[in-house]
Amino acid sequence: MKRRLPAFSVAALCLLAACQPEAPPAPATPAPTATSPAPTADAVQEVKASMNRFLSARSFHARMAVEGSRPMTSEMDYVAPDRYRILLPVGTQTVIGDTLYMQVQGRVTQVPLPKETLAPWRDPLKLQQSQAGLSAERIGTDTIDGQAATRYRVRHALPESVVFDYWIGTDGLPLQLRHAGTGDDGQPYTVLQTYSRYNDPTITIDVPR
Repeated sequence: MKRRLPAFSVAALCLLAACQPEAPPAPATPAPTATSPAPTADAVQEVKASMNRFLSARSFHARMAVEGSRPMTSEMDYVAPDRYRILLPVGTQTVIGDTLYMQVQGRVTQVPLPKETLAPWRDPLKLQQSQAGLSAERIGTDTIDGQAATRYRVRHALPESVVFDYWIGTDGLPLQLRHAGTGDDGQPYTVLQTYSRYNDPTITIDVPR
C-alpha cells in the first residue's frame, strides 16, 4: 500500500511556502521482522504519556527534514497557545492565532489561516484521534543530539494507517519522530522531525514588522 506524506510533513509547509513539492525518494523504514518485540501495553502507555507531555509544553523548537532527491528542510518555534515561527527557504513565516504573516523578500503580507492548518505540529501522532487503535513496542535505545532516548515503533489505524519510529528522552518528552513510506508517484520518502528546547522562556514570537 502506498502511503501519502503525513499532514505534518508537507501540507502545512506547502501552504506557507506556496510550493508544490513531490514526495522525494529516500530509504523507507524497514518493516519489523519476526524477531521484533511484540507490542505491549506498557509501551503504549509510555508513548501516550510522552505525547501528553508534548501537548502540554509551553514552547519548543522543531526541525523537519524530508529526505530524498528533492530534500526539504524547515525549522519551527512554538509558543503556547497558538504562535508559530517557521523558517523556510523562501523566508520566515509567522502564525499568530488564525493569521499567517508571510515574509518574502523583506515584505510582510497577512493571510487568514484556518486554525487546524498547523494542528498536526502539536499532535504529530494524531494521538487524540487514534488512541483506540494505537499500538507500540520498544525496539531499543539510542542517543539523539547527545541525549539518551528509548526508541519505539508506533502504529495506528485511524484516521489512516501509519507507522512511526518515535524516540522518547529520559524526561518523557519526544526527541525525534521518523515516518517512511511510498508516495503517490511510487517513490519512497522519509520524514524526520526532531524536538528540543522544551519550555524555554527565551523562545518568543511576536508580530513581524
